[in-house]
Amino acid sequence: NNQQEVTGYKRWLDLNTGIAGVEYSINNVSYRREVISSATDQVVLVRITANKPGAVSFKAQLRGCRNQAHSNYATDYFRMDGVGQDGLMINGKSADNLGIEGKIRYKVQLKAIPEGGTMKVANDYLTIENADAVTLFIAAATNFVNYKDVSADQEKRVADYLNQVEDKSYDELLSAAVKDYQKYFKRVSLELPKTENSFLPTDKRMAGIADNPDPSLAALCYNFARYILISSSRPGTQPANLQGIWNEDMNPSWDSKYTTNINTEMNYWPAESGNLAECVEPLIKMVKELTDQGALVAKEHYGANGWVFHQNTDLWRVAAPMDGPCWGTFTVGGAWLTNMLYEHYLFNQDEAYLKEIYPVMKGAVQFFIDFLVEDPQGKWLVTNPSTSPENPPKGPGYEYFFDEVTGSYYFTTICYGSSIDIQILTDLFANYIETENILNLDKEFSAKVLQTKKRLAPPQIGKDGTLQEWTEDFQQMEEKHRHFSHMYGLYPGNVISAKRTPQYIKACEAVLNQRGDGSTGFSRAWKMALWARLFDGNRANKIFKGYIQEQCYPQLFAKCGTPLQIDGTMGVAAGITEILIQSHEGVIELLPALPDEWDAGSFSGVCARGGFQLNLKWENKNITEVDVLSSAGKTCIINPGGKFTVTKDGKKIASKYNNNGSIEFKTTKGGLYKLIR
Repeated sequence: NNQQEVTGYKRWLDLNTGIAGVEYSINNVSYRREVISSATDQVVLVRITANKPGAVSFKAQLRGCRNQAHSNYATDYFRMDGVGQDGLMINGKSADNLGIEGKIRYKVQLKAIPEGGTMKVANDYLTIENADAVTLFIAAATNFVNYKDVSADQEKRVADYLNQVEDKSYDELLSAAVKDYQKYFKRVSLELPKTENSFLPTDKRMAGIADNPDPSLAALCYNFARYILISSSRPGTQPANLQGIWNEDMNPSWDSKYTTNINTEMNYWPAESGNLAECVEPLIKMVKELTDQGALVAKEHYGANGWVFHQNTDLWRVAAPMDGPCWGTFTVGGAWLTNMLYEHYLFNQDEAYLKEIYPVMKGAVQFFIDFLVEDPQGKWLVTNPSTSPENPPKGPGYEYFFDEVTGSYYFTTICYGSSIDIQILTDLFANYIETENILNLDKEFSAKVLQTKKRLAPPQIGKDGTLQEWTEDFQQMEEKHRHFSHMYGLYPGNVISAKRTPQYIKACEAVLNQRGDGSTGFSRAWKMALWARLFDGNRANKIFKGYIQEQCYPQLFAKCGTPLQIDGTMGVAAGITEILIQSHEGVIELLPALPDEWDAGSFSGVCARGGFQLNLKWENKNITEVDVLSSAGKTCIINPGGKFTVTKDGKKIASKYNNNGSIEFKTTKGGLYKLIR
């Protein structure tokens, strides 16, 4: 009864189990609702209990949702109905759009099992009265098989899911779901200092973080991000999109698709280091599928070999430019994703996997070998057309105008040779050359790639002292732009380095300082990682606090201004990782950018490039313990900060100190090594 007074209301998400819960009291009766989505049994479980017999009564309806932006003329029809005397269902279809018939069919079915009391179904309502407890099973399915096939039977899929749980108890199903979740979640543990604020509800912790340090809130955000990826990206699923799987709208912001000029990539930034390699499988599969239409677009749109993909795709793996010329001229979306596929290899060192993705890499490189042109001075090779995502340059011909494509006043971002393009291609070509050195499949083409790479335009410093965003020294029309596209090479790329290319670091800092610490959730997350790569942990922590206060919902989902997105959620986790461990330059750097407030802690199960898994502890900002598990048997080069003895099975093994302070030692596959002060 919604009119009755509710007391003692609590809601929670237990990151250790994946169970969400609500608890409250009405008339001295305590009610509890637990919800978990079971990957093993493909049902959502809802358990409703009370501390008094016969106290659970409710009326339920399983409702559909239409795209009301298309008004009553939308064609995304659905039907709500009862199922026997214990269930509800929805059957529906996707909307027709732009003259194309909606082909997706879906079904959702709820089955209720009360303990005691009465249950009845009338039309599309299920009513339960005076039960001791109730368990709801919710199964859902579509007819989608893949981007070329929608021939599945959604009704049979739902029936099969419900049939397979019919003889299982709630406790049995719950145990299996939790066990499945924990096999991923428990691989990694991050502990940071707790303060008095750490024991408050999350919303109060967020509100107080500016004046009351709460380092463990960063650990909570990190763990929540791992929960998000575990829950939204598993082998056999779709990759996590802008909203992960937490979109509630039929007409969501940016269509809840895959925006690949930063957002999709950011969703997966913490996956490899976070020991969630399996969760990257849907992304890898999507990139492979994109090469299908991508090869057609390369040939028909550009007259080029290989494959190309731009800044946006969806369930149907479209690869052509879309959304308008300002966005569609981002030709390196596929190249960026391909670099992420290579990152997967750097962490797992699996040459069979590297051979599997080789055609994807080679195809991406082939396109740009054909696509690159000389700049107007004939000095460098550049992309053309090009764009630096969503940021308009300030220069001749760049001004706001009424755009007939978008039907609104807008600007153009079209240019040649944007810095992000060249930096992504610098990584792509380097990754391909290294892959060819390992696999030895096409030396002649590799030599051509190397010569092309040498002609790519290098990073430039503008007359204002900032790193140039474009090949030409343009200023920007939007002073505090949210994207940091020309900083790709610092993070997540490996083109600019505080150690290898110190000549660019002041220019990078100038960009970060000029644009400030504010903006959207994903922007702040990117800034955290960039400052971590510049070894300024206190600045990264300051940005984290601002994110928590201004661009993060109480549930710890990120905001993109106002819309909920998971990119910032995941990017913050990646930034936290970069603060504590970096491995992109061949050395595993421990605590490279530790904030003063994070003076003690532990990080267990975190992964580093080269096939290593680490457990580390620190006190007073100094490493005290390090365990290194070698999954690939490669030589380990690690910088724990100080003098350590390397042991295996309790015995000292040979190691050497390098001039950069790192320790180097050989490992065997499966070997566990300890670093002891």
